[in-house]
Amino acid sequence: MMRFFKWVLLFLAALAAAVALLSIRPAPERIIYGMSFTKLHADELKLDWKVVYKAILDDMGVRKLRLAAHWPMTEPQRDRYDFAAMDYQIREASKRDAEVVLAVGRRLPRWPECHIPSWVGNMSWEEQKMELRQYITAVVERYKGEKAITHWQVENEPYLSLFATEICGELDEDFLKEEVALVRSLDSSRPILVTDSGNLGTWFRPYRLGDVFGTSVYVHFWTPELGQFRTVQPPALYRAKTNLMRLLFGKKEVFLIELSGEPWLVEPVRDVPIETQLSRMDIDKFNDIVEYAEKTHYEEQYLWGAEWWYYMKLHGHQEFWERAKELFDE
Repeated sequence: MMRFFKWVLLFLAALAAAVALLSIRPAPERIIYGMSFTKLHADELKLDWKVVYKAILDDMGVRKLRLAAHWPMTEPQRDRYDFAAMDYQIREASKRDAEVVLAVGRRLPRWPECHIPSWVGNMSWEEQKMELRQYITAVVERYKGEKAITHWQVENEPYLSLFATEICGELDEDFLKEEVALVRSLDSSRPILVTDSGNLGTWFRPYRLGDVFGTSVYVHFWTPELGQFRTVQPPALYRAKTNLMRLLFGKKEVFLIELSGEPWLVEPVRDVPIETQLSRMDIDKFNDIVEYAEKTHYEEQYLWGAEWWYYMKLHGHQEFWERAKELFDE
């Protein structure tokens, strides 16, 4: 028995040493911040989405954006596309020489994870795939001539099965690969970003699938069962996982594509008292998140939560918006 424990201790020591070695990664000279924005979430908060978007560009000074061409927004009726909202976002970004990562697919940022037009109804998965191919083609063909777009993101954290399985169903990996190949065939001039959860993902398959890899960082959580808690994963784990992926599968660009700076809620934001929201995300937690992310040593970090910060500003709490402005001024 003692020999068994000795070998266990030796294994754990070797594992710790390997992780420590893998986590050696130089910090960037400066962090380049970007921002995710969705009309969907601004609408959920009953905000004027154009006002919020222009404030992100002009007041906050954001020049790197991740935008999402949600399927219901761009194809509200079958074979009838409405690009007005997406055109506006791309046009305003272009006016300011901002760069855009444009996400396409069924699973895109914001709840309920998979965004499916109502007209899809009870279509079979095979029928849905046909419609998805047409929608993706329409989006890429429309915007591939826009200089502002630097990357295409295909789906969002497609390998994450913990959330929204009842909406998304099981991952069809063959179709995911087909989506990536389709976008690449339509526009071979731009790299394709594939993402995976930082807290829950293994990264092996999504890292290999795209030209660029993106991950998320969530630090503060809340659940009805556990209440509030902070991640137990150290920032060094992100450095180690990044180095391991590069060692196994080759070096490629890696973004922190989703750095969450908003409260973890299980109800619509507007239904939750402001005091409760602040108990789950105050300015101290926000600063803790920024400091945590700095230690991951990713050069490009895309913040998540601007719509909520604007909402809180309208409710007398400007501290999140002002702190974010400081980051973009650095």
